[in-house]
Order: sequence, then structure tokens, then C-alpha cells
Amino acid sequence: MTTLISLFLGTLTAYGLARFNFSRKEDLAYWILSLRMLPPMAVVIPFFLLGRFLGLLDTHILLVIVYLSFNIPFTIWMMRGFIEDIPRELEEAAWVDGCSRFQAIWRIIFPLVAPGLAATAIFCVIQSWNEFALAFFLTSFNARTVPTMVTFFLSVLGVIWGEMAAVGVIATLPVLIFAIIVQKYLVRGLTFGAIKS
Repeated sequence: MTTLISLFLGTLTAYGLARFNFSRKEDLAYWILSLRMLPPMAVVIPFFLLGRFLGLLDTHILLVIVYLSFNIPFTIWMMRGFIEDIPRELEEAAWVDGCSRFQAIWRIIFPLVAPGLAATAIFCVIQSWNEFALAFFLTSFNARTVPTMVTFFLSVLGVIWGEMAAVGVIATLPVLIFAIIVQKYLVRGLTFGAIKS
């Protein structure tokens, strides 16, 4: 869910940063990137207080909000580069043919940035799936994530290595399956335009 929301909002924002000229555009872009550079431990307490104030502690909604705050800046930064690589002339030709800006985005930009969307989606899924610190401090039982389940295998008597390894292998399967599904878009993007007829 965080990946889809991040891709939608981040791509539209990246389009605005890539195509429109306004004052302090680069400053805004670097500020957005700097949000991604925040260490998660620096924002645990503010997110905990926010979750307690809103009554969202130990809920999936709070985790979605937290993960969006890290994934959207990354998506904006990644997708901005992909959109800037697309010549403006393609959009202008679509406008001349009668497309609105949103139709040009949907019919011209999105198909051309599909490899970038796939790569960004993989990174967002991995970031959300593997995140430990925020999920550990903001959840207890109802919204626990798979990485936080690993702590159940630590005890005063030692570490239960077999079960921990099994959970680790099982935890990698959803991300691996997602990457395999999305891989065709990555390969298509890598070979796009490589051979001219």
C-alpha cells in the first residue's frame, strides 16, 4: 500500500519538479531529498507522540504514514531523473494532437518511465518490508512486521537459530516474488531503444 501511494504521489510531484520552472526549485528538490536522509531513530519519538495523540499506536495506518514519509521523498528523487530524461518534444507533440496535460502524462510519460517505476517500486517495497526500528518501537502485537518477529527468537537462554533462520528465509520470499514479477519491466526498459531497425 505504501508503495502504490508513494509511486502515485511521488511521480506526480517529480513531474512537477521536472517540467515546471519556479523559483527555488532546486532548493525544494534538495530539501525533499534531505528528508530521506533522516535517520529513523531521529524521528521515532515524534512519530510515537503523533501516534499516541491520534490513537494510532500499534496500527497499520501509523506504519503506512511513517513509511510514506520516507518513501515519497525517495520516489520523487528517483522519478524526477527518469522524467527529465524524456524529451519535452514528445509531450508537446501530444498537446498539438489534442491531448491534455494529464492525457500526455498517462499516455506518453507513464509508459516511458515504466522501468523507473518498476525500479522505484522494488526499492520502496524493500524499504517498507525490511524496516525494523520504527516498526519495533511503534507496534506491540497488532501491527507487528516480519522483521520485528525475529526478536521473539531471542531469550535469556540464547538464540533459537533454526527458527530464526527459517523466518529469515520466509521473510525474503514476498520481496523476491515481487521483484520477479516486476523484472519484465526492468528488462524491457534496459533493452528499449538498443536495437534500431
